[in-house]
Amino acid sequence: MIKTTRDFFLDIDYYQFCKHGQYVAGDVVVTHKIKEENRVITCLSDGLGSGIKASVLATHTATMALKYTSNYADVTETAEVIMDTLPVCKVRKISYSTFTIVDVNSSGHARIIEHGNPNYVLLHGTELINVPRAPIQLKKWHDREVNISEFDFHIGDRILYFSDGVSQAGMGLRDYPLGWGRRDVIKHIQQWIGWEKGISSRALARKIAVHARQIDSYEPKDDISCGVMYLRHPRMLLFVTGPPFAQNKDGEMANIVRSFNGRKVICGGTTAQILSRELDEEIEMDLDNLDPEIPPPSRMAGIELITEGTLTLSKVAELLERGQKAESSRTNAATSLVSILLDSDVIHFVVGTRINEAHQDPNLPIELDIRRNIINKITTLLEEKYLKETHKRFM
Repeated sequence: MIKTTRDFFLDIDYYQFCKHGQYVAGDVVVTHKIKEENRVITCLSDGLGSGIKASVLATHTATMALKYTSNYADVTETAEVIMDTLPVCKVRKISYSTFTIVDVNSSGHARIIEHGNPNYVLLHGTELINVPRAPIQLKKWHDREVNISEFDFHIGDRILYFSDGVSQAGMGLRDYPLGWGRRDVIKHIQQWIGWEKGISSRALARKIAVHARQIDSYEPKDDISCGVMYLRHPRMLLFVTGPPFAQNKDGEMANIVRSFNGRKVICGGTTAQILSRELDEEIEMDLDNLDPEIPPPSRMAGIELITEGTLTLSKVAELLERGQKAESSRTNAATSLVSILLDSDVIHFVVGTRINEAHQDPNLPIELDIRRNIINKITTLLEEKYLKETHKRFM
């Protein structure tokens, strides 16, 4: 039987659009998870201007912010060093890029440092929580406003942070002379959460960014970026792929599937046939969304999705690696599987180690097994790029 080790999970994601006519965002969102401390730090930085130059400024700022914050550097020192190292714009005589740094530790205590970006939003469900902000006095940069706030993060809380491409969307238009505005942004967020209480960070960040882009008539006047942190009970997923090394383990694999409390997916035709037999459930092929590149998915009672094996796994790894850039309107087994993975928090992989002779010479070492290598790549991406918690069991 598989059980979770804790009753909470910090769901983190963001979504962004480039300024119209640009191919690189001048906003940068960087997140780092310190496993040993069960601590997460994220930084949203908005570089001066747009395009490559702004991206370089923002990347430099966000990288430094993460490094100093992760080492528990003094807040004042962190802010001053960042501003000291940024070049000065020859035209505007301004040297900074903005930043919002969110640091959440293992006990759920959050510390947020802000400079130049719209104020972050803290919600408990749909209730807006106002947190006092304390100004930080900088000796050299006394004209720069930097604020810090601290609070305890609870189940059901969300922290939302965004660039001014969101709050100023539509500025100058008849319906939005001063832009969308932080107050109206919050009203929309509250409405969306009211409609879907458990909406994921990925889905909520996307809704906010997409709506800002719509307000800008689909031609953003600035880079649009929105990040969301959501503390919730973990969403569990069981991912089963490959038949067990020994056939007498088929029943054990079926018992794992039967007793798991959460969503379940199966990747591989042989694996699905084994579980169908052991669980006494029929498999039905889904022919609604045929794709020339990816074999169609199937369904079975109690199972969210069944896909083909190695080809689909390889595509899933590719989509995860490309991230937001891989999004499209196509729906197939691989995109559906990626969506389920990203909407889950704690993912348990049960990987059968019987070698498929159609894929490789069985005399080669098991470390070279195609399925195992792909699963290792997927779990690495999920942990490092998407901050998921993964567990692997080989059998």
